[in-house]
Amino acid sequence: MFNTIAEKVRGFLLEPVETFGKSRTDEPGALLAYFVALLLINAVFSAIVTAAFVSLVPFPAGFATGVPLPALVFFAVLAGGFILTLVFAAWVHLWVYIFGGRKGIMQTAAAIIYGQTPRLLLGWIPFIGFLFLLWSLVLNILGIRELQELSTMKAILVMAVAVLIPLILIFLLAAYLLVGSAGVTSVRHVVAVPALHL
Repeated sequence: MFNTIAEKVRGFLLEPVETFGKSRTDEPGALLAYFVALLLINAVFSAIVTAAFVSLVPFPAGFATGVPLPALVFFAVLAGGFILTLVFAAWVHLWVYIFGGRKGIMQTAAAIIYGQTPRLLLGWIPFIGFLFLLWSLVLNILGIRELQELSTMKAILVMAVAVLIPLILIFLLAAYLLVGSAGVTSVRHVVAVPALHL
């Protein structure tokens, strides 16, 4: 199994189009094994980086929960990565279907999971990890194009819509919270000033 996973990793990094083509008939079990293996790698290295950061910038390593921060990061990356990737795959499949993809949700899940190879393997590297996220987005587009048999433009549109809508919503929520927080601070200041003269 290790050899198969290593071979697939090499394929998705160096020959993604050909490797996606060979992955059309992958069983769900093989896809899950690949995903869990790479997610474990990402969780382990994220925890190591966190441990190094904690040793350089001391702060309560037990954090608020009594659990060492690296262990907390390990489990958060593992559980969060698993859940968020599956939710994201379902979200992307909605747009795949809208844009005409009819090969099934498993093909979309395979495109997303296999496309995450660079991010899962190398996204934990400080300062440059975002470059591997961008690489993964490109691979996701290629995966959707190949596995759902959509045009390149439709695959780009699928990923653009699937990524931009959550980002816009997060931005709007952050702006709303920021404005709300500023409003509460202003009200407190206005109330506090007359109190000084009493």
